[in-house]
Amino acid sequence: EPKRNTAFGSVGRRIPYRILHVINQDGKSLGDMHRADALKLMDQHNLKLVLLKENVEPPVYKLMTGQQIHEEQLRRAEKKKASPKPGMYIKELSFSSAIAKNDLETKTKQIAQWIDKKYHVKVTIRQAK
Repeated sequence: EPKRNTAFGSVGRRIPYRILHVINQDGKSLGDMHRADALKLMDQHNLKLVLLKENVEPPVYKLMTGQQIHEEQLRRAEKKKASPKPGMYIKELSFSSAIAKNDLETKTKQIAQWIDKKYHVKVTIRQAK
């Protein structure tokens, strides 16, 4: 049974599948091939095999350079940071730039309460006519 939810990166020579669908570093499909042939190709071109899709038949692997793997890891980390985590609430508050002083103070208190409760707060200010 292969490990689930592994981090994105080179799998090295530990490939649990016999038949793989291989994609080269330019994104072109090389078709289905045996694990030994994929490892030979990896060694010839001095590249690394990376698992892209595990839940398809056959699983999809891509030949990548170390730099490509690093860039993809950074991209995925940024994407994960940007997406809200489960159980996290985002509160949004919108008001006009011509807001009265007492209304602004009330909304400021509301924002402070939300921040104390560990909510993420998004404030939008619309320009007055």
